[in-house]
Amino acid sequence: MPKLDESRPFIPVGIAVLTVSDTRTLADDRSGDTLAARIAEAGHRLADRAIVTDDTSAIHDQVRDWTLRDDIDVVITTGGTGFTGRDVTPEALAPLFEKVMDGFSAVFHRISYDKIGTSTIQSRATGGVANATFIFVLPGSPGACKDAWDGILKHQLDYRHMPCNFVEIMPRLDEHLRRSGK
Repeated sequence: MPKLDESRPFIPVGIAVLTVSDTRTLADDRSGDTLAARIAEAGHRLADRAIVTDDTSAIHDQVRDWTLRDDIDVVITTGGTGFTGRDVTPEALAPLFEKVMDGFSAVFHRISYDKIGTSTIQSRATGGVANATFIFVLPGSPGACKDAWDGILKHQLDYRHMPCNFVEIMPRLDEHLRRSGK
């Protein structure tokens, strides 16, 4: 069973939060606030936070820029994962992904199903890696952000989480680039 190895040190990581919305501002961004609070509570650093409209280029460019920063290890987006015409976050970020994290989507939907039943199929939550940065694409509701953080991310972003976690593999995320001399 998963557990915390208290003999290992906690290692804080830098996390950026992007809210994708045509209507929200920092003043009323409950999902972004939910993530920011949980990031701080866990002991990580909120490295940056922004809101962009449901625009493929704006989403792609903001996340790409963050993946190039040394102080950001993880990007979490919230919003734009549904099926309406303006929901374009997965499409905006798919070209960035060097590796897609199918398991993130599967586990997110499993957790979500226990809370909202079959309505979970209306989300295209996903995850991946780009430029040695983990990227997680969440639905725009505060409940979905809580589910993803509490059920997956707070554990996988804790170096003490056993038997394995994302933090311990972060130094190796770009080894394919180092091998090829890029």
